[in-house]
Amino acid sequence: MAYIIMREILQENDKPLRRERVFRDRSQVLDTMSDYELIERYRFPSNVILTLVDAVKKDIEPKTCRSYAIPAHIQVLTCLRFLAKGDYLSETTDIHGISKASGCLIIHRVINAICKNLNNIQFPSRKEQLTNIKAAFYKIAGFPNVVGAIDGTQIPIQGMTTDDEHLYVCRKGFHSINVQAVVDADLRFTNAVCKFPGSTHDAYILQNSFLPNLMVSLQSGGWITGDSGYPLKEWLMTPIRKPSGGQEERYNSAHCRTRNVIERAFGVLKARFRCLHKTGGCLPYKPDKCTKIIECAIRLHNLAINEKVPLMVETEVGDDGQQPFAPVFPNIVAAAVLRERLVQRF
Repeated sequence: MAYIIMREILQENDKPLRRERVFRDRSQVLDTMSDYELIERYRFPSNVILTLVDAVKKDIEPKTCRSYAIPAHIQVLTCLRFLAKGDYLSETTDIHGISKASGCLIIHRVINAICKNLNNIQFPSRKEQLTNIKAAFYKIAGFPNVVGAIDGTQIPIQGMTTDDEHLYVCRKGFHSINVQAVVDADLRFTNAVCKFPGSTHDAYILQNSFLPNLMVSLQSGGWITGDSGYPLKEWLMTPIRKPSGGQEERYNSAHCRTRNVIERAFGVLKARFRCLHKTGGCLPYKPDKCTKIIECAIRLHNLAINEKVPLMVETEVGDDGQQPFAPVFPNIVAAAVLRERLVQRF
């Protein structure tokens, strides 16, 4: 009898102890920080953050109140902190009182919700919009009829071991996504393509995007300015490779100052969201998730421009170096004649 009782006691002690649940402190940073501190850490003041929470709440809010679910505003703050600082995920989640596993799920959930609900990357189509953009560009260097500046930039990502790994190695020797974008004179992105590997040439991305169709069908016409990595077209003005004479040099100077808008836009984008900058390391996800993060950052950048949110960090002009000259196409004659007529204005 004593043996049976002792065996039951030992069996009872051998049962695994239930792990006690840990409820982390989720401090209300929106109530304890000033707008200056919020912009410094999350890139947006409280009113814009709350507006963003309302926009994505239906897609990220838990469907149940059980299990001490993470509220929507904490999810948005976690995502913004990751985008703004590019910190290690564990540090970002510790700040907001959530686990690393939850933080990884939250970041991609919020990013998908922002890309779905924040529809603010739109190429201008109305005549009034185009007139205002052309006037703003003309004030920069006297270059007429410009509706946008185009360029590409390399966003570093983590290396991979797939069969197409070599395609993501850019000409500078690191893994990246080659992002093509068009901006207006206010540094607002009006078109963006974020899906091509880093080794892809800028001219190829342009040819396989919707931008040519947009420009051909544009009401009242207009040009975009690009560097020598792009082919000369009737709607795409590039610099003269070997200028001769004062007029061609003045044309190149005005073209460079006008096109510099896209370089500054990339610099502001990467300074605002350090996860895209080389100082923030690289995006440690698969390419499809990296492209979503880049798209989300561009949409949030446009939101900051629209809301006139100041940038409280130093910027550096984006410079990924010029790609090899674009190939010369046989139908370039009309575009060359048009550029020559434009040169006469300088």
